[in-house]
Amino acid sequence: MSEPTTLRDLVGLPEQPASLAASTLVMVDLQNTYTRGVMELENVQPAVDEAAALLDRARSAGIPIIHIQHDGGEGSPYDVRVEIGAIVDRVAPRDGEAVIVKNFPNAFTATDLNDRLAPGSNLVLAGFMTHMCINSTARGAFSLGHSPSVVAGATATRTLPGTDGTPVAAAALQASSLAAISDLFGVVVASQAGIPD
Repeated sequence: MSEPTTLRDLVGLPEQPASLAASTLVMVDLQNTYTRGVMELENVQPAVDEAAALLDRARSAGIPIIHIQHDGGEGSPYDVRVEIGAIVDRVAPRDGEAVIVKNFPNAFTATDLNDRLAPGSNLVLAGFMTHMCINSTARGAFSLGHSPSVVAGATATRTLPGTDGTPVAAAALQASSLAAISDLFGVVVASQAGIPD
């Protein structure tokens, strides 16, 4: 059996991310709900640290920054009207930074995110959850002709129940979700240091 390869390699898509200076940073669902309680993610605090470092770099570079916030409605773990649904203070938007509220895992669905981007934009994605909104948004971006890169260290997920009754560990889900993205839909780098200036 041959060595594993990606579809990106087979069709000649870039294997390295675009520079930060030529990109838009999209911070996806970095909300309090993922830092504690029923929705707390594995390794969430290191992921927030990495996202904060990436955000600082983006602000210093003066590139466009878009914050995405999921609203699941009143009483949900994603209620944006209360503290649990708010964006974590350390990565909260500043004046002039766009905030888009979404209701679906793909941040492009039923929002104006695509309208805010030039055709064929380079995107840097960070946030939560890797298997859900990061995966869906990367796929959505690719399908719309954009070039997403995902900073793995600025993402996290949680253990899920398996279809056979055996739990799927967060680490396994994280690895497989990132591998699925990097097969075709985007470039995955380990940390924000992997995104060149």
